[in-house]
Amino acid sequence: MMIGFFMILLDSTIVSVAIPALAADLGARYNEVIWVNSAYLLAYAVPLLITGRLGDRFGPRSVYLAGLALFTASSLACGLAHSIPLLVAARIFQGLGGALLTPQTMSVMIRIFPPDIRGGAMGVWGATAGVATVAGPLVGGVLVDAAGWPWIFFVNVPIGVVGLALAWRFVPVLEGTARRLDWAGVAMSAVGMFCLIFGIQEIQRVSWSWVLVAAGLAFLLGFAAWQRRTRTDPLVPPALFRDHNYTLSILAIFAIGFTVATYAIPWMIYVQQGVGYTPTQAALLVLPAGVVSGALSPYIGRLTNTLPPKPFAVAGMALIGISVVLMALITTSEADPRWLLAVSVVTGLGNAMMWGPLSMIATRNLDPRLAGAGSSVYNTMRQVGSVIGSAAVAALMGAQVARHGSLSAAMGTSMLLPAAVMCLGAVIGTAFARTEAWSRP
Repeated sequence: MMIGFFMILLDSTIVSVAIPALAADLGARYNEVIWVNSAYLLAYAVPLLITGRLGDRFGPRSVYLAGLALFTASSLACGLAHSIPLLVAARIFQGLGGALLTPQTMSVMIRIFPPDIRGGAMGVWGATAGVATVAGPLVGGVLVDAAGWPWIFFVNVPIGVVGLALAWRFVPVLEGTARRLDWAGVAMSAVGMFCLIFGIQEIQRVSWSWVLVAAGLAFLLGFAAWQRRTRTDPLVPPALFRDHNYTLSILAIFAIGFTVATYAIPWMIYVQQGVGYTPTQAALLVLPAGVVSGALSPYIGRLTNTLPPKPFAVAGMALIGISVVLMALITTSEADPRWLLAVSVVTGLGNAMMWGPLSMIATRNLDPRLAGAGSSVYNTMRQVGSVIGSAAVAALMGAQVARHGSLSAAMGTSMLLPAAVMCLGAVIGTAFARTEAWSRP
């Protein structure tokens, strides 16, 4: 299942380094090409509250296979697209496939691994998330330079086929636990999430986007009220939020989503436009982060079977915040960008310590019957954090360029916002309660 999860996270960032090549090859303006990424993120984020509950209703294996099949077929369509409208349409279906499969990965782990041995599994989940978030620019840069932009999509096809075969063979069949879907909740959450996320994405380009944001918040408030009153199986059961640690964990994952989706954008712009690095050279600066995160995450995950995950999660978020501040200082001072290689090691250590342990905290006391719903809310908060972070940092970069005139100063200052949000996530983490469930009998 981690194959599919890795691919959909990779595709959240892999397109960013291909934007110049897409614009040149398809004869499109940058404000058109940006929708290649925005459409994917929109289609991925909007249904997440719903798709986890689909896994509870129909079984996570079936929904995962459907999502991976849709994602793989859409990847082929993306590579074959010869115009921006066709590429955007294919990316929408790619995002829908990603939304279907993402919650099922965590849901299956919650249902088949008891809490006292779940740490190793969550460590693998965390390694996948941590490596994918830093590998996107690297893989994208290498493929664009070596084979052209279509191959950032074609590469998913054989991997997806292998992933389908492995999931069909090895993922267990788990029966659905929800009696039926809350269709009123589905409608309200879908409209609310669409208006909120689309409005945030367009906030710099469309003056009336605030109306969409307000409408989205209104629908989501109505959705929350409905979830408390409905007698059917709610889409987001209020029982989820009776767990103090789960409630805090979704705030922490929002901060992580905000930061990891945005901190690399300013320094990627700086090292390519300010220093003159190629996409591949720029992406290689994050290679140590991927290696360290991939190597240490499973080990740290296993440690949380016997040690409290709270110190790991808090330290990991703090290390990410510190590493982003160091990146900002290197960029602002126009120091040798190769210093970022050393900072990248700190980033990898932070990734290894936060992803798996935080998911362990979130799921430790979660009722397996609510696994899909809990996974949906958790991943939705991560994705909403990414969307809000991208919009906020883009606006800040524009303002800083106008203010400073210097690219290095503007990009370095812009990194301080995701650093501050990540440090806030670490502060939230200090409020996690250590419960008896964290200690083996």
